[in-house]
Amino acid sequence: MNALLKLSRQIDVLTERIGKAARWLVLVVVLISAANAAMRYVFNYSSNAFLEIQWYLFGLIFLSCAGYTLLRNEHVRIDLISGKFSKRGQTWIDIFGILFFLMPMAIVIMVLSWPVFIHAIQSSEMSNSAGGLIVWPARLMIPAGFFLLIAQGISELIKRIGFLKGLCPDPTAKRNALTPEEELALTIKANTAQKGGA
Repeated sequence: MNALLKLSRQIDVLTERIGKAARWLVLVVVLISAANAAMRYVFNYSSNAFLEIQWYLFGLIFLSCAGYTLLRNEHVRIDLISGKFSKRGQTWIDIFGILFFLMPMAIVIMVLSWPVFIHAIQSSEMSNSAGGLIVWPARLMIPAGFFLLIAQGISELIKRIGFLKGLCPDPTAKRNALTPEEELALTIKANTAQKGGA
């Protein structure tokens, strides 16, 4: 079990890094959107590529952060029933949900989306829009995003079993009071202060 808990910690570190990196993509999307709007109104120029790269990045943010959201225990929960159980009962419900809902759904989507990606890359599929982008990067996001979700699901399963055995703390306990937005604001502020002092 200790080896599995170590694997879980490694998955958590990877998921945390991916989640924190993906936060910066939100800023990139905003900047691209603002630049596209400015070019359209100031220079009367627009390109479908600018719109599509925003969609691609939005998809990347959403899919790469699914595992991060699971790590942070921020997925939508309906606690109408589970809230009446003890912490151990809630943990058993989580284990059941991971094994019989999360994992099968994520594995099926990952497996079924892989041939679509392969076809897109082999056929050099392009967007139907004039001036659009190649499509395979968007197709790749789906199996990659669900692979990351599966990996984090395995980590959450290990932690819940470890919790039931008394080998690790409650994985659903909130780690800090800061929201992801507050953490991002603090990171931006720290980076600005470092650049100002340099």
